[in-house]
Amino acid sequence: MASIAFSEPAREPESGIFFRKTCNTSTPKARLMLLHGIGSNEANLISLAASLPEDLEILLLRGPLQVGPQGFAWYQVTFTNNGPSFNYVQAEASRKLLQSFINAQSKLPTVIAGFSQGGIMSSSLGLTEPELVKGFALLSGRMLREIEPQIASTERLQSTSAFIAHGQRDDVLPIDWAKEADAWLDRIGVAHETHFYDMAHEMVAEELADFSQWLTKTLSLTN
Repeated sequence: MASIAFSEPAREPESGIFFRKTCNTSTPKARLMLLHGIGSNEANLISLAASLPEDLEILLLRGPLQVGPQGFAWYQVTFTNNGPSFNYVQAEASRKLLQSFINAQSKLPTVIAGFSQGGIMSSSLGLTEPELVKGFALLSGRMLREIEPQIASTERLQSTSAFIAHGQRDDVLPIDWAKEADAWLDRIGVAHETHFYDMAHEMVAEELADFSQWLTKTLSLTN
């Protein structure tokens, strides 16, 4: 996108989720929903739009739980020696809010993607409600083992694709989580790409270029 001007935050009435929106055309070909990580907010993802394909309507969504003055989350989590411990009830509530948010939008081919906890929520939505999205992306995230009973059937997942990107030096969500997600998607038959980068718990230009290419392909956009 040549210029990036996002709207001021607005509240979607059905889900109650606050979001910002941008689009460089009055007739977008597809939609990208981006979800932030824990303790962040939707504005932190604005710079990401500069590296994404044109003809996209981009929505930046804010988590429903406030955890700081400008910090929000999709659910509460505590990092322990045995891995992340999280509030499943909150995660499930947020997943349903995302479902409601998508259903309230005009019909467009849609990808849901996010960083860290935002990626976790993206995979949870994409795997349980594949009819709502063309694909989902885990950017330094993981898949929740707890959603396994709710994952859609192989037949329903046939038209869904996924993108996994993870840092080899990630000390927040170690790389093993991405490898587990990769193997899990293989097992349930979800077409996907998995990329590992020389980075920590962050996003880098090479990753965003790969993500942009995957979006172009997944949403049938022109280069």
